[in-house]
Amino acid sequence: MTDIKQPAKKQFENAFTDDTPDSQEMVEVITEALLSRKGKDITVLDVSELTTLTDYFVVCHGNSDVQIKALADVVEDDVREKMGEKAWKKEGLQGRSWVILDFVNIVVHVMSKEKRDFYGLERMWNDAKVTYIEDSDEK
Repeated sequence: MTDIKQPAKKQFENAFTDDTPDSQEMVEVITEALLSRKGKDITVLDVSELTTLTDYFVVCHGNSDVQIKALADVVEDDVREKMGEKAWKKEGLQGRSWVILDFVNIVVHVMSKEKRDFYGLERMWNDAKVTYIEDSDEK
């Protein structure tokens, strides 16, 4: 009989350590990254009580496909640099109208305003605890 000592893939584990990342701290890193590139209407949805898929959705939109790409890139870079995490899955980088970065416990949605208005993730998850992130520079 074959003796299996380790799983073939460690896809859900941290890339650099065996520690589980603090979701709240990661949300702060993500929102700061989005603010640094002028992400619009940043919203954090705490869905931990509603689904087992993830703990948080972070949703924002950009004004152009170039800004959407820049927002996604800065989130990836800052989370890797500050938290030692990398996205488990990435979708939409080619089309640049809706980029999804899946960090397992947190899923980041960077969209065009049109896609955001049409799909309405905030309306879909209207039972979630919502936090609106305000840009102190715009006051």
